Amino acid sequence: MLLIDTFVLALKNIWSNKMRTILTMLGIIIGVTAVIVIVGLGNGMTQQVRESFSSMGIDSMTVSIWGRGSSRAATVDYMYKVVADNPQYLSDISPYVQISSQTVKEGRDTYRYTGVYGVNEDYISIANYTIAEGRGLQYMDMKENKYVCVIGDYLAREAYNGNAVGETIKVGTYQFRIVGVLSPKTTDPDLQEGGEDDRIYVPYTVALRINQSTTVDTYTVIMADENYANQAKSTIEKALYAIYQDEDSYYVYSMSELLEQMNQTISMVVLVLTLIAGISLLVGGIGIMNIMLVSVSERTREIGIRKAMGARETTILFQFVVEAGTTSALGGFIGIVLGYALSAAATAVVPLVAPGQSVSISPGTTAVLVSFGISVGIGVVFGFLPARRAARLNPIEALRYE
Repeated sequence: MLLIDTFVLALKNIWSNKMRTILTMLGIIIGVTAVIVIVGLGNGMTQQVRESFSSMGIDSMTVSIWGRGSSRAATVDYMYKVVADNPQYLSDISPYVQISSQTVKEGRDTYRYTGVYGVNEDYISIANYTIAEGRGLQYMDMKENKYVCVIGDYLAREAYNGNAVGETIKVGTYQFRIVGVLSPKTTDPDLQEGGEDDRIYVPYTVALRINQSTTVDTYTVIMADENYANQAKSTIEKALYAIYQDEDSYYVYSMSELLEQMNQTISMVVLVLTLIAGISLLVGGIGIMNIMLVSVSERTREIGIRKAMGARETTILFQFVVEAGTTSALGGFIGIVLGYALSAAATAVVPLVAPGQSVSISPGTTAVLVSFGISVGIGVVFGFLPARRAARLNPIEALRYE
């Protein structure tokens, strides 16, 4: 009963000075709101990055080969063999040859941002594409150097009104027959031009011929299990070192590594911003201590009467600590409500301000509980000094206080 009575008394004292209490809680409210929104933004950005990387394949690795100062070269057959010999770590591989300085044309229309890449028959599934019409590239297309291609959804709609299969398209002076169209990776037309849906994929053997090159310097490799990313990466590196005897002749990086680095960067930024927002909680705690000291001065006579009637120091101490904790708890609760409201508003506003971009600002339960707990703790800690001062008042001097 003592706790309930003390809590009710604390609410009455808070209610009797509403404006002062609101101003006192302001630092706590701002701090908790800021922490919730910042953590929610961090969660949203982390989720968006993961979804973006998932569309590219978290289980993929990119192998770049320079082969400086070596008379030997890692051939396509050699790289295929490396994958075939290590099925426990590696599952698929595709050469990846970018055709540069070649203008893409259909009739009189020029498509300046369309990427043209040479790949093998497995790349469509490796890159998480699906065929919407026609067929994908085949092994015989590579073997016979056929000038055929698979195009993205953007080109199929913009250049051929959705009827691209069987038509031709020019890449520089080379004419390609379209044998397939890819399903779109994004449903937003504004994001397709120059993106993953604005691509042309041709046999890598043809791409090498157009580039007047005999070796592939980039590969996309799929791991058998992303939990063994380090072993998969090490397998590729050892195979390349056996050829070049120089670690500077190649570079292997995985999407999972890049994703981890991005998440670490986001977490660091969120942590710094959260610490800055935490300053508001500290300021709020100082405000509570200040107002509780004022409250002790105003209620000195009341404290003297209670002590004269037999109230113990611990009872007085407990009363003022509960009052400080209640004040900060109310501030924390209001901050949580505002934090969720601002998070929901920001989630709705972001797509309007930045068309094509969407971030779901979702505060986690842990962040809410921790920020609320900290706000209450700050109230208790900063309220302890005024409470102890009240508890130690001499009842005779307190009764004489005017």
